[in-house]
Amino acid sequence: MRHHLYLALLVASIWLPAHARAAGDMADLPPPDVVRKVLRAQPAVLAALADVSADEANRARLRAGSYEATVRVNGQRRRTDDPSSRFGEWDVGVERALRLPGKAEIDGRMGDELVARAQSAHGDALHEAGRGLLRGWFGWLRESAQSAQWQGQAAILREQLAVVEKRVKAGDASRLEAAQARAALDQAEAQVVLARGRADVAAAELVQRNSGIEVPQVHPMQAPPPLEQPFAWWRERSLEESHELMLARHETARAKLAARRADADLRPDPTVGVRYASERSGSERIVGLTVAVPLPGQGRAAQSEAAEAMSRAAAHREAAVLRKLEAEIAAQHVQALVTRDNWLRLQRVAETFEQNAALLSRAYALGETPLGDVLIARRQAVEARMAADTAQLDASEARYRMMLDAHLLWDFDTD
Repeated sequence: MRHHLYLALLVASIWLPAHARAAGDMADLPPPDVVRKVLRAQPAVLAALADVSADEANRARLRAGSYEATVRVNGQRRRTDDPSSRFGEWDVGVERALRLPGKAEIDGRMGDELVARAQSAHGDALHEAGRGLLRGWFGWLRESAQSAQWQGQAAILREQLAVVEKRVKAGDASRLEAAQARAALDQAEAQVVLARGRADVAAAELVQRNSGIEVPQVHPMQAPPPLEQPFAWWRERSLEESHELMLARHETARAKLAARRADADLRPDPTVGVRYASERSGSERIVGLTVAVPLPGQGRAAQSEAAEAMSRAAAHREAAVLRKLEAEIAAQHVQALVTRDNWLRLQRVAETFEQNAALLSRAYALGETPLGDVLIARRQAVEARMAADTAQLDASEARYRMMLDAHLLWDFDTD
C-alpha cells in the first residue's frame, strides 16, 4: 500500500508541475473561455452531441427489445347442411415473442457500447475542432508576424532615406544613392501591403471557420520552452487520451457483441400467446395457449458468419488506427524537437544579421561604407528575422499540438 502511494506521489510530483506550467504558459493563444465557446459551437461538435442523444435512445430501444405484443381478432360465420343452422363465431388472441436468456444482456451491452462510441466521437469532434483552431490561429500569427517585420523594415528604410537625403543636401552623397534608398523603401512598402493583405485573409478565414474567436490587434509571440518529458511519456499519454483510438475500440467491442448476438439468434425466439374463441353462436367457448417457434435456416447461419467476419475486420481497423497514431505521435515529437532547435539557430542568425545591418548603417552615416552594402544588409536582416519568427511559431505550434493530443491543452470534453 505504501509502495503504491509513493509511486502515485512521485508521478504527481513530476507531471503536475509540468502540467501547471503548461496550462499557465499560453499567452500566445486565445483565452480558454473563448476557445471553449468556439469549439462547442462548431457544427461538427453539435452534430456529434446530437448523435449521443440518438444513441442513448437506441440504447433504450435495445434494452426494451423489439418484441411487442400482437392482438389478433378473427370473425367468421359457420353454415351447415341444415339451412336453419347458421352460427356466428369469433376469436381473439394476444401473442408476444420472448427473448431467450442471454440475449437481453447482450442487447444491453450493445446499447452501452453505442453510447460510449458516440461520446468518444463527440470528444474526437471537439479534438479535431481544436486542431483546426490551432492550425488557423498559427497561420494567422505567421502572416501577422511577417506583416509586422515588413512594417518595421519600412520604418527603418524611411529613416535611412532621411539620412541619405541629408547627406545629399550636404554634398556628401549622390542623388543616385537617394534614388536607391527611395526604391528600397518603395519595395518594402509594397511588401507591407502584400503582407498585411495575407494577414487580413488569414484573420478572415480564422474568424469565419471559428465563429466567436477574437483576433487581437497585436499578434502575441512567446518563446517555446523545451519538452520536459521523454517520448515514451508523450506516447503513452497521447494514446491513453486519444478519442480516435477509443472510438475504434468501442467499434471493435460493439462488433464482437453483434457477432455474439447473431450467434445467439441461431436459437430462434418462441412466440407465446393466449386465445379465446366463441363458436356456434356462443354455445362453445374455447380458451387456448399458442406457441410458435421459427425453424432456423441457412440465412441465420450466414448472418452469424458475416457478423463474425465484421468483428475481425473491426479488430484489424483498430490495429490500423493504433499504428497510425503511434506514427503520428512519433513524427510530431520529432517535429517539436527539430523545429525548436531550428528556431534557436535561426534566432542567432537573425541577431547576427541585425547587428551587421546596424553597424553598416552607422558606418554609412559616417561615410565609411557605400549605401548598397547597407541596403543588402537590411534586406538580409529582415529575411533572417522573418525566418526566425516563422521558425519560432512553428516550434510553438508543434509543442501545442503535442499538448493538445495529450489533453494538456483545451481539454473541454471532460467538462
